[in-house]
Amino acid sequence: MQTRTLGWTEVKLTTVGLGTWAIGGGNWEFAWGPQNDQESIETIHQALDMGINWIDTAAVYGLGHSEEIVGRAIKGMKERPFIATKCGRVWDDQGRITGNLTRESVRREAENSLRRLGVEVIDLFQIHWPDPDYQIEEGWATIADLIKEGKIRYGGVSNFNVEQLKRIQKIHPVASLQPPYSMLRREAEKELFPYCAEQHIGVIVYSPMQKGLLTGKITPERVKNFAPDDHRRNDSMFQEPQLSSNLKLVEKLRSIAEKEGRSVAQLAIAWVLRRPEVTAAIVGARRPDQIKETAPAGDWSLSPQIIEAIEGWLKEL
Repeated sequence: MQTRTLGWTEVKLTTVGLGTWAIGGGNWEFAWGPQNDQESIETIHQALDMGINWIDTAAVYGLGHSEEIVGRAIKGMKERPFIATKCGRVWDDQGRITGNLTRESVRREAENSLRRLGVEVIDLFQIHWPDPDYQIEEGWATIADLIKEGKIRYGGVSNFNVEQLKRIQKIHPVASLQPPYSMLRREAEKELFPYCAEQHIGVIVYSPMQKGLLTGKITPERVKNFAPDDHRRNDSMFQEPQLSSNLKLVEKLRSIAEKEGRSVAQLAIAWVLRRPEVTAAIVGARRPDQIKETAPAGDWSLSPQIIEAIEGWLKEL
């Protein structure tokens, strides 16, 4: 699988990385419904067998559970994958999630992530959300200290805007930004991509398949049957009138994918990777067959004709 260098670092990431949000399991605020842990571990092993060399997780996914599953999956490996995780989202005994970027909290989260993952160093430690905004300098300065102490290799952020990036860049260089990016969410193209290119900040995009909408496997019936704790029930993109509009786009995409002998999901991933500013895409999977299908998208370079056709359809949305 192709690799790209992560910003100003020397790290080479495969253009597709495994996302483990859904692997966190059910019964928390942003769950994807129930999940079988053994299937999660098999999914991680399948991703690595496909040549993927990095995994993205977060402390808050499953309230610590996703990190624990990743830790179990990589335990004992002679050459483990590059691990990216996140901090800044904390929860209480009732599972209520809040933002906290104080020095004490970020340090505590780093120690907890190291323990759950079973690693001595976190490869990429990211502030999950700039929340609360007034604490981002304190949180980032703490990450800079943890890098000096050898507990973290690189620091990154997720969901930051350009002004927030400028504020923390003064403290320590940002290795990567993780914004949402898909055919249905293109805000990052306007300011974030140019700024990251100028500053040599790596861009790792999340939700390239827009939470499954751009896989060709979502139907109105399937949406009705989402698990009660699947957070997508509350996502406007999965509700009318947006759902029908999005599914019409998917059918157009299917016509291109089938001609190329590919899947709609692969087309959605290859589309985000067409941008030179994008280092890699986080591709979520819950079962081995899912990542087996999507991983080959990392080697697909779309033709100008395909890109132009999709651009025309997107303007009609």
